[in-house]
Amino acid sequence: MENHSYTPSEIEPYWQTVWSEKEVFKIPNDIETLEQKPKFYVLGMFPYTSGAGLHIGHAKNYVPTDVIANYKRMQGFHVMHPMGWDAFGLPTERTAVRENEHPAHITERNTETFQQQIQRIGLTYDWSRKIDTSLPDYYRWTQWIFLRLYEKDLAYLADVPVNWCPALGTVLSNEEVKDGKYVETGDPVERRLMNQWMLRITAYAERLLDDLELLDWPDGLKEMQRNWIGKSEGAEITFDIKDSDANFTVFTTRPDTLFGATYCVLAPEHPLVTEITRSECSSNVESYVNEATNKSDLQRTDLATEKTGVFTGAYAINPCNDQPIPIWVADYVLMTYGTGAIMAVPGHDERDHEFASTFDIPIVEVISGGNRPIAEEAFEGDGVCVNSAFPPYDLSLNGLKTDAAKKRMITWLESKKKGKGQIQYRLRDWLFSRQRYWGEPFPLAHLDDGTIVQLPDEHLPIELPPIDAYKPTEDGKPPLARADEAWLKVRLPDGRIATRETNIMPQWAGSCWYYLRYLDAHNTTAPFNSQLEQYWMPVDIYMGGTEHAVLHLLYARFWHKVLYDCGLVSTIEPFQALLNQGTILAESFQDEAGKYYYPHEVKRENDKATVKTSGKPLHVQMEKMSKSRFNVINSNDVVEKYGADSLRLYLLFIGPVTKSAPWQDAGVEGVYKFLHRVWRLVVNPHNGELNEKLKNVDGTSESELWRELHKTIKQVTEDTESIDKMNTAISQMMIFVNTATQTETLPIETVKTFLHLLSPYAPHISQELWHRLGEIGFIAHNTWPKHDESILETETMTIVVQVNGKLRNRLQLPVDAPKEQIEESALADERVQKFIEGKEIRKVIYVPNRLINIVV
Repeated sequence: MENHSYTPSEIEPYWQTVWSEKEVFKIPNDIETLEQKPKFYVLGMFPYTSGAGLHIGHAKNYVPTDVIANYKRMQGFHVMHPMGWDAFGLPTERTAVRENEHPAHITERNTETFQQQIQRIGLTYDWSRKIDTSLPDYYRWTQWIFLRLYEKDLAYLADVPVNWCPALGTVLSNEEVKDGKYVETGDPVERRLMNQWMLRITAYAERLLDDLELLDWPDGLKEMQRNWIGKSEGAEITFDIKDSDANFTVFTTRPDTLFGATYCVLAPEHPLVTEITRSECSSNVESYVNEATNKSDLQRTDLATEKTGVFTGAYAINPCNDQPIPIWVADYVLMTYGTGAIMAVPGHDERDHEFASTFDIPIVEVISGGNRPIAEEAFEGDGVCVNSAFPPYDLSLNGLKTDAAKKRMITWLESKKKGKGQIQYRLRDWLFSRQRYWGEPFPLAHLDDGTIVQLPDEHLPIELPPIDAYKPTEDGKPPLARADEAWLKVRLPDGRIATRETNIMPQWAGSCWYYLRYLDAHNTTAPFNSQLEQYWMPVDIYMGGTEHAVLHLLYARFWHKVLYDCGLVSTIEPFQALLNQGTILAESFQDEAGKYYYPHEVKRENDKATVKTSGKPLHVQMEKMSKSRFNVINSNDVVEKYGADSLRLYLLFIGPVTKSAPWQDAGVEGVYKFLHRVWRLVVNPHNGELNEKLKNVDGTSESELWRELHKTIKQVTEDTESIDKMNTAISQMMIFVNTATQTETLPIETVKTFLHLLSPYAPHISQELWHRLGEIGFIAHNTWPKHDESILETETMTIVVQVNGKLRNRLQLPVDAPKEQIEESALADERVQKFIEGKEIRKVIYVPNRLINIVV
């Protein structure tokens, strides 16, 4: 007997093919057509196209944005919902070296895999706008934007200490280095002073800080950006060096503590170190400086690290009392932060206190208010100044509270020309060059006399040349220096010959502006059309992981502000609203030595897990999905077994979009069964005909179902709009289906309306059932339904919900709600789920019209 049950493996590929061939989700590009409707721009952060392909964590990002895109289309918006590839970067280059293949071929292979996986999930992107940051027609405009920065004096060369990995022949970021090694390979990393391209992001620090107030971003994420920018208000103070014409400046947020400065510290890289060090101290200082050179900034500033230092033999003069104080060199002071020198006030800074205690340096109390003696613990709070007067200078802070004392000291310093009020930022200029191959070449060249010239826009794109190896030359030059003379030498418009810059831009470059290229992806005369930019920008909702909370978002905001200053974009900020999706957790298996095992290597028996081959016991834990933990689930595997609609629904049903949640196969099975129930509302699984209960009658003929429909319209609309409550939208749709299953008849009008609600969440089954009900065209192009509030006006009752006898919530439900609906509502409630998640439900006790107790 032929089976007509729900079979996603048949219906999903069919509709995906139809959508693609008919370009169902393609967006018009002419401004006159666009202006006939309002716009909505929803964007998920595009993926880095690694060889591992798409995993469930990617889908957790892309499914919610797809639901919003479908929902907004049905509400009458033109919806920008594009996808592309972040394709440049070190991982692809390393694969190219390992496999002896060009990075472009590896990228093409990986992007094909990603697109195939994304299409299998039924994500409704406009693929005509697809971008790839590694293609010349894209990075031509990355280079063009760089030239605009260069013209505004925002790009410059500087000697900076960097993390150099000899094995890879490139510079690494601080985040890529731990304990002196590259975190991915374990290769040693050393500190080296190198001439690097920098972007002057610090010129935009204040605007990057202030304009956070314009954004609908989570408070925690805004605070992360504020901390990274790190605005500090204080004073810049000049210290003369005893018996010398030299001096140095320090920045401090506590000028009120200057009387308590009992020593100064220079960074090991400070240019004055060699000049002021006394001969009897030079050997120790030189050794210390050499040792500090190979430490990363993170290692040097780690508060848990024991403080080290060495005395130079020189003394500075405290400007407020003329007292000589020793000058030390210590690696916890960074040349890249502030001035590379500090005044140390051990009585009122814990780090300075630890250092002074170690090296027996005087500790002076100048702010009263601490709970313990100043010799035992630094007092870092505000208070009242003491021991802070020097009559010869007619200067006294004694008795002043902190804020008043700061102002008094700054006024005095400025009057004596010994310092000034100053605002400083923790934010450093952006190190923008890499010694690699797979990235954007700089549109710059060098003349023999050392002059740097920008290449004309007409020369763009500067394409990557073929080279014989993706590694530095024998004399340490970047891989692009291996190119032949035809590429390396360039004739300038005035006839002079110059040598191309052989560093490349970092992977961040292409992702700084990709959201703009989507607007006009095939423009060959400009990065984007200005009218299209004015129509579409800003991005209304941007979604991505918290790992991009600082760097990517900060860099993209910086570039956008530069483009705004150039008159190229119309908005001050690129991303109006931002959401960080929660992570997906999965079981991992780890032995006592820390080694992880794949699930197929593990034997499960009762509550214990062991290695199949050895019997070694394993610790089972829930952790974020990661290749290194061997607990990644491939989206294709889930789609193969349950279908794309089940995967989509489960990712949304397991909890709020922004919260982390554990992956459980039983949960996927549950939503798969739900979709079977949806199928049976329309299709008789025995003969494939329409369900005999379907009637072409008015929806009001089934009054309870009609009321449940309008309740569902209202809740699904509100929950979808909120994004973070999509799980409860699905719960309400489940309640509707349960009610519909129990009615004597099913008005076709009611079922069609319900399919509109389900469509953004489960587009394949919704389209198939829409078609089987005799409709032509695409349900995605239909109008989103509206509820009738008057239908919902009915008496309600309060149901107390308990878990193991403890009150967890109160629900308002219709007085005629059946027991099954009450039970389902209680189990789906967000507050209740926190207490039952991952636990076995033993029984559910219902006291009619009063309470429900869930025993777990």
